[in-house]
Amino acid sequence: MTMWHASVLTLFPEMFPGPLGLSLAGRALREGRWRCDTRDIRSFATDRHRSVDDTPCGGGAGMVLRPDVVDAAVGAALAEGEARPALYLTPRGRPLDQALVRELAVGPGVVLLCGRFEGVDQRVIEARAMTEVSIGDYVLSGGEVAALALLDACVRLLPGVMGAAESAEEESHGASGLLEYPHYTRPAEWQGRSVPPVLLSGNHAEVARWRRAEAERITRERRPDLWARHSGQETAAGRAIAGRPDAA
Repeated sequence: MTMWHASVLTLFPEMFPGPLGLSLAGRALREGRWRCDTRDIRSFATDRHRSVDDTPCGGGAGMVLRPDVVDAAVGAALAEGEARPALYLTPRGRPLDQALVRELAVGPGVVLLCGRFEGVDQRVIEARAMTEVSIGDYVLSGGEVAALALLDACVRLLPGVMGAAESAEEESHGASGLLEYPHYTRPAEWQGRSVPPVLLSGNHAEVARWRRAEAERITRERRPDLWARHSGQETAAGRAIAGRPDAA
C-alpha cells in the first residue's frame, strides 16, 4: 500500500511537522504510515532578492503571492509520486468538514498551499484547479495553522493510527452526523457531582440508548444546523425504506 503523502508549500517550513511530530500523528510518522515534506516557496523565486510577492493589481493594502513562484512550487510537489489533490488554505474556501477529511484520508495524500500576506494570485489557483478550503470563519496570519489542523484530522483516520476504529465512528461529526455524547470516568462521585447511574449499570443496551439521546440533545442545542441536516437525512431514509416493495 502506498504511504499517505502530504506536501506543504509554505514560507515557514520550520513550522512542520510541529505538533504533528507528537502523539498519534508523530508515532505514525515515525512508523512510516504517512510522510510529510515541506517546500519553501521562497526557494522557487528567480530574482536575486528571492521575491515571492508583489503589490496587488488595482491598488490596495498588502502584498500578493506571485503566480509564477507559487506555480513552480506547486508543480514540483505534484510531480512527485501519485497524483494528489492540491488544496489552498484560505478563509474564503469551502468549510473543512469530516466528510472532506474522510475523502482525503482514503486517497494518496495532499498538496497544501499555505497563503500569506493578502493571499495568492487567483490565476495560479485556477490554472492548477486547486480546491480552496477553510477551517473556520476567521482570519489567521497564514495557512500553516490551518494545514496542521487538516493534516491532524486526516492522519488520525489512516489505517493503524488510532487504537480503536470504533472511536472515529462515535466521536463528533462521525458516521451518525451528531455531536458526541458526554464522557465520564472514575471516581463515581466528584465535588458533589455523580456519574449518570445508567453508565454504571452494566446494561449495554441502556448505555447505548442514553448515549444516543445525549448526542441528539447536544446536537439540537448547540448545532441546530447539524440537527436539521441529520433529521432530514433520517426522514429521507425512512421514506426510502417505507417505499421498498419488501418493507414490512
